[in-house]
Amino acid sequence: MSQLDTYRKTVTRKREELAKLSADLSKEQAKISPLQKKILLAKNAIGRTKSQTTINSKMREIEQSNKSLADINKKCSELQKKIAQKEKELATAEKNMRNEEDKVNKKKNEEEKKRIKEQAAQIRAIEQTMQQQASLQAAMQFDIDKLKAIPNEITVLFMASNPEGTSQLRLDEEVRAIQEKIRLSEFRDSIHFESRWAVRSADILQAINETNPTIVHFSGHGAKNGDLVLSNPDGTPKFVSKEAISMAISTASDTVRLVVFNACFSEHQAKSVVDNIEAAIGMSDSIRDDTAVTFAAQLYSTIGFGYSLEKAFKQAIAAIMLEGISQEDIPQLFKRDDVELNQVILVNPD
Repeated sequence: MSQLDTYRKTVTRKREELAKLSADLSKEQAKISPLQKKILLAKNAIGRTKSQTTINSKMREIEQSNKSLADINKKCSELQKKIAQKEKELATAEKNMRNEEDKVNKKKNEEEKKRIKEQAAQIRAIEQTMQQQASLQAAMQFDIDKLKAIPNEITVLFMASNPEGTSQLRLDEEVRAIQEKIRLSEFRDSIHFESRWAVRSADILQAINETNPTIVHFSGHGAKNGDLVLSNPDGTPKFVSKEAISMAISTASDTVRLVVFNACFSEHQAKSVVDNIEAAIGMSDSIRDDTAVTFAAQLYSTIGFGYSLEKAFKQAIAAIMLEGISQEDIPQLFKRDDVELNQVILVNPD
């Protein structure tokens, strides 16, 4: 609320208070005439009678009426003092309001003069480029609106694979930790969590089409050449290239804004997918189970509090360091060239 609005509300309130006091005064003053008339009638009655009883009764009546008149006059006096004080307050409030109106109008006039002066200097250039500028602005606004659009609810699609013959990972612990952190976050109702287990290459497109996620999270093994290790139908490992993953992500859903590869040597996968989406996280080396769990849990916790992706990544790194795990340099965050990570907010606080 502006200062002027505050002054206007104060003036309105003071006027209402003054009107009420005036009404109260009128109401009290209206009681005076009947009492005076009552006193006069009682005096006349005393003059016409010789009965001591009647005289005593009328004298008491006059005494009571005079007492009531005194109370009323006292109350009227108090109300008149309050009215005088309220009139002073109203005058001060009106003066403040007028001064602020003058200040606002002066500022508006100065701004208008400045605008006219600048417009005069630029009018020729504006006329020459108006059509081109309008088209560019419309295109830019569309891109900005699209980038900043935040859904009321996002879906996190967690896809895990731990094929036979590979070392066993604590994937269930990672899911438990992520869900717990989301549950404890401020905007937990804005995050829907979906999980898929023993994921095969054919499951990726199916899962994305089914859930239409905002975040896709791969958890499992990665090969040193950057391939992601998924499962064959018989449970054996299947290596999927970064090119295949990138193609799958780019063609499956236009709602995906972040891909998390919580797997060893997945840096190349993350670099590849940001050609098509806003951001991705990958690992530059082999990563321990406790590192992966700690990092992922804090990442989603910060996202769940409505903070930016940049802050979420930094806090996830800080969580690793707080646990005394010396792998804080392994998680890597990548972005598309046109993206500002401090403006990428995935959860809608509403």
